[in-house]
Amino acid sequence: MVVAAQPEAVEAGVAVLRAGGNAVDAAIACGLVAGVVDPQMCGIAGFGNLQVYSRSEGIHECIDFHAKSPLDTRADQWADIVIGETRDGFGFVLEGNVNDVGYQSIATPGSLKAYFEAQTTWGVKDWSEIVQPAIQWAEKGFAVRPHVAGWWAEGAAMGRADNVERLKHSTTGRDIYFRSDGSLKRIGDLVANPDMAATLRLIAAEGADVFYTGELAGRIAEDMSNHGGLLNERDLAEYRTTHNQPIRTSYRGLDVASNHPPGGGVMVLEMLNILENFELASMGHNSVEYVRTVTEAMKRATSDKDTFVGDPAHFDVPLEWLTSKEHARDLAEMIRSGDRASVERLSYEPRDTTHVCVVDKDGNAVSMTHSLGMPSGVITDGLGFMYNGCMAVFDPRPGNADSLAPGKSRFSSLCPTMVFDEDVLNYVVGAPGGTQIAMGVTQVLLNSIDFEMNMLEAVSAPRVSGTSDAIDVSNGVPWSVSEALEAEGYEVIRSPRTHDFAWVHGIRVGAQGIDGGADPAADGVVQSA
Repeated sequence: MVVAAQPEAVEAGVAVLRAGGNAVDAAIACGLVAGVVDPQMCGIAGFGNLQVYSRSEGIHECIDFHAKSPLDTRADQWADIVIGETRDGFGFVLEGNVNDVGYQSIATPGSLKAYFEAQTTWGVKDWSEIVQPAIQWAEKGFAVRPHVAGWWAEGAAMGRADNVERLKHSTTGRDIYFRSDGSLKRIGDLVANPDMAATLRLIAAEGADVFYTGELAGRIAEDMSNHGGLLNERDLAEYRTTHNQPIRTSYRGLDVASNHPPGGGVMVLEMLNILENFELASMGHNSVEYVRTVTEAMKRATSDKDTFVGDPAHFDVPLEWLTSKEHARDLAEMIRSGDRASVERLSYEPRDTTHVCVVDKDGNAVSMTHSLGMPSGVITDGLGFMYNGCMAVFDPRPGNADSLAPGKSRFSSLCPTMVFDEDVLNYVVGAPGGTQIAMGVTQVLLNSIDFEMNMLEAVSAPRVSGTSDAIDVSNGVPWSVSEALEAEGYEVIRSPRTHDFAWVHGIRVGAQGIDGGADPAADGVVQSA
């Protein structure tokens, strides 16, 4: 089974499974196609994290491929042009949006290296075969889907550049994303990208090295140098992924495995540990008591993240303490006593990410979240792909956990997660959605484990979030609940979206078989092989 936010990507993954590929082959094929048909959500110049599991082979590993700040980065380079911080803590707004759009917003990408490492290490098909579906979609073009059109049309938010500005920043962007009259392409319009097809053919033939040390690296570095970018050939040549074992906790007798910092698995584990101290099912789903309890747990995990979590290569993360049952009990007692958490922001959430879940016939599984952050808008002439805009999420104020430093990865909420019942795979879950990713993944697990929802019900149920002093609720949460919380003195912010706060995708494996769910907020589908 394959679940992802793009029907074209899911189709490619399923075709690979039917042709004898395994879960890793399918996930990487799916991810590469997603970078073509959802080109501002992910791509070869992005970042992410994947978790791979094979019981028969004794494999359970995460690959962290976060983008890293270029080696020429200075801690104080933007300290005097800070306007504010996004309300959910995802990033910072600077004068001129220099960290958000354009060449200085680009960090060293890791996606292609991770795709190649995973597929050539654990896949069973030839690398070139896995890249072919992406080449075909780039050549023939994809029809603009509703979710893509909706993202393109979004205006500026919280001081950031609007998405039209990103799309028209480069010559290629203006050529392929806009109609001949200069208007943005609409639902159903065709987007073909012959330059990306040519780039992918080169990658299919030569592997990831051509991007990091070969012909493409030279073309990328030249473009960056000509336009004032920080990224150079040394950054590309020295980029390395990180392989490690998942971090773990237990929840209601199940084993939960997620990714290390600077990814968001620590938040999922901490929130589950806190909430295990409450009888959530007896509260009623999305009741006043439930929303209050869950969002207070979110606020405490967010506060801990802000204070204690950064790139472990640059910052001492007290991981054992953050994920301990003792720490969770202390926080649960504070919630039970009525203490309200405060999560302060400067003043001033991108959702530019995507996810794929795969389980194959042998029980092998992959959960992969990959992203461009807020895309930079930059497309090197002739290459076709858009670069990440990950420099926007670093703290421009020196001395903090996520402050700028050379070769550093910033915290992200990416948290591809798996759950096991006595060593038997039970759930494969993940999501895009900025800081809301951990909130969405946690709630979907609560929905299925505590409220016994199937996976489609679990990803479709209305969600809430607590990443600031306010409580955010989707429009599917009853008004009576938000009004009661306001009467208690909470600030409640209602999203106009029925489904909001991450777009969660998941697969549940049980004695009765396998079922999947694609978040109805996106264009995703579930398809069995």
